[in-house]
Amino acid sequence: MTYLHFKALHIIFVVSWFAGLFYMPRLFVYHTEANSKPSPEREILLAQFTKMEKLLWTAIMTPASWLTLICGGAMLYITPAWLDQDWMRLKLVFVFGLYAYHSFTGKILLELREGKFRFTSFQLRLFNEVATVFLFSIVFLVVLKNTVDWLWGVLGLIAFAVVIMTAVRIVKRVREKK
Repeated sequence: MTYLHFKALHIIFVVSWFAGLFYMPRLFVYHTEANSKPSPEREILLAQFTKMEKLLWTAIMTPASWLTLICGGAMLYITPAWLDQDWMRLKLVFVFGLYAYHSFTGKILLELREGKFRFTSFQLRLFNEVATVFLFSIVFLVVLKNTVDWLWGVLGLIAFAVVIMTAVRIVKRVREKK
């Protein structure tokens, strides 16, 4: 296989992995909110969300994360000079952070399976945005191959996220008052 084959596969597996990274925390939000429903609705919903989360984790997220790593490693093996470039080293730091995020997602998954609801649905909504920050950071680094320009894009994204989350909280408070 050539570099371009590995690159194409890498992109496909990254997209698959991120689909799971975006959807799993959303399932956690619904799972957490279902816990406050009356019985028997609660039991039915909790069982369904547990099943969906397990399937997403075992059939999509974990295999896609490993295949992303393998294909990315193959590209670095083919082009080792990239490891001498600052943008690639910073990208690898973000990739390490993304794997830590993935692992923490797995920890939350296990806690929910055990009936431990440590986070509120709002906290899980915020947690869901972390993957977006990683995605923007990594894509800007790869496309621009610059360790400075990506920062402005990410800071803009974070500012936008803060504004949106603040608006969501304000709307929620207004609705609760009515």
